[in-house]
Amino acid sequence: MASGTELTPTSYIDHHLTYLTTQVSEGSFWVLHVDTLITSIILGVISFGFIWLIVRKATPGVPSKSQAFVELAVEFIDNEVKNTFHGNRHVLVAPLALTVFIWVLMMNAMDILPIDIMAWVTENVFGLHNWKIVPTTDVNTTFAMALSIWFLMIFFNLKVKGFGGWMHELFCTPFGKNPLLWILNLLFNFIEYVSKPLSHSLRLFGNIYAGEIIFLLLGMWAATGVSGTIFGSILGAGWAIFHILIVTLQAFIFMMLTVVYISMAHESH
Repeated sequence: MASGTELTPTSYIDHHLTYLTTQVSEGSFWVLHVDTLITSIILGVISFGFIWLIVRKATPGVPSKSQAFVELAVEFIDNEVKNTFHGNRHVLVAPLALTVFIWVLMMNAMDILPIDIMAWVTENVFGLHNWKIVPTTDVNTTFAMALSIWFLMIFFNLKVKGFGGWMHELFCTPFGKNPLLWILNLLFNFIEYVSKPLSHSLRLFGNIYAGEIIFLLLGMWAATGVSGTIFGSILGAGWAIFHILIVTLQAFIFMMLTVVYISMAHESH
């Protein structure tokens, strides 16, 4: 935090939970979370740039450690997609799943970095008082990704089934083709379609945001004195180790739901 500012629990949490924002236009209530956008782009460029470089230098002989790591990740994602999606997965679904998993994993993993150290770096090195480094603790990020998958799901419903086939599915499933059941079927499907992007986005956001709050509480404890520093550091290290499982699991769940939703769009009832 800025020098000369009295540290209180409220100011400490407010500092770490405040975004760096800018208005879209003067007088507009629309704002851009600059820290979320820039951090997401940087992580995407770094992660996929690394994969591109490894693939570009790949050899058919004994692989290097980095090539073996990338091949393991690609094979793992491909096998998971193959078990869920039964069409031609290599055209879009498998690359999309790999992109989603790697990108979400990288964004989630920023939560493991020491929050006070990263705040000191952004403030003292870059002169940015507010900068949230975990994009997936921003509900705008998770909801934007979930909506993108949702629109892809709508696109594949129209592509595979046609507009008439999709309308037939909306009005005639799951309770039957009787005209008396059309409204009930449509209502049921409407709830399903609305709940998918909501659950898809809020599950990821809620888990990563909760992890960030726990790190903040442990950081506040560490600032209470010598004993607080010792126990806060121990508990913080333990939570960071456990959080590695959480960030990986949440990236995997987000990726699998992406594959499941697109797979459902290819299936006819």
